[in-house]
Amino acid sequence: MNIFKRLFKIGESEAHSALNKLENPIKLTEQGIRDLKKDLQETMRSLAEVKASEIRMRKMGEEQKNLALDYERKAMMLLNKVKNGQLDSAQGESLAREALTRKEECVGKSTRAFKDSEQQRAMVQKLEGSVGTLKTRIQSFENDLVTLKARAKTAKASRKINQQLSKIDSGGTIAMLERMKEKVEEEETLAESYGELLESGSGSVDDQINQALQSGTDSEGKALPPGQDSLDELKKKMGL
Repeated sequence: MNIFKRLFKIGESEAHSALNKLENPIKLTEQGIRDLKKDLQETMRSLAEVKASEIRMRKMGEEQKNLALDYERKAMMLLNKVKNGQLDSAQGESLAREALTRKEECVGKSTRAFKDSEQQRAMVQKLEGSVGTLKTRIQSFENDLVTLKARAKTAKASRKINQQLSKIDSGGTIAMLERMKEKVEEEETLAESYGELLESGSGSVDDQINQALQSGTDSEGKALPPGQDSLDELKKKMGL
């Protein structure tokens, strides 16, 4: 819930309402990330402007500092001319004082420019921290979005499968299979019964009579000793 509050900047009641209505969280997250990226672009633009201002202030400070040194050098040159008799004393000192006044003005401008530059630098560092935090947040939300999409696909597929399974009458299917099993067993038993009948009814009636009469007797009709049938079968198998 908190992630949506941060991403979409909507009221708490609206966020609860959206979730309770099962609105698509993927689309909301994508829109939130787009908003954050837009905020990042605006922050980057502000950062660039503040950096430009900081550079401009620093250059101004350097220029005024160099200008102050130049006015001081000129004042010294004027005093040297007065010393060497090349320039009137009153005029030379007046111009030297004017040069030193300009020097002090430049020093003041330089000091203020450097101070403003430091303030801008502090603002740059603060904005850079904000940009870094925003980038990290966007990356984290994009990773969460990938996971969210995968979970959504899995949930959708699971729901579809479960819906399909819920429509299947498992009890009816099992009963139908049992009936089919019984029917197959009946057919198999019937086929086996017909096979036995076919085997028992093979040969003519005379053959069956002769077989019954000869079973257990020799050629003269005398009863064979016990095991004689097996013995004769074994001799026949051995070729004796």
